[in-house]
Amino acid sequence: MPLSPGILKRMQRIEIVINEEALDDLLSVLRDANVRGYTVVKKVGGLGSTGERDPNDYSLEQPNAIIVLICEEDQAEKIVTMLYPKLRGFGGVCILSDCQWTTGQPI
Repeated sequence: MPLSPGILKRMQRIEIVINEEALDDLLSVLRDANVRGYTVVKKVGGLGSTGERDPNDYSLEQPNAIIVLICEEDQAEKIVTMLYPKLRGFGGVCILSDCQWTTGQPI
């Protein structure tokens, strides 16, 4: 079944993976960019440029956090421009991709 016109809106998805210690600095950048909504997932692990991160390793706890947000293209450009020098300082990765957004009925 095809979707009705107007249900989906083209947007940008930004995913940021950083060390949890830098989360407050990152959230400050997002506030300065007037971001009105995001999702934070703490205590995540994986393998990247800083090596393996195991959130269950209590002897060497170095958990990452993932921040996901959806915004329009002009705001995505602003966020990435503001975030780039900060990521160079405190590390991490930022992924930008096209997406389609929809919302439910108003309450």
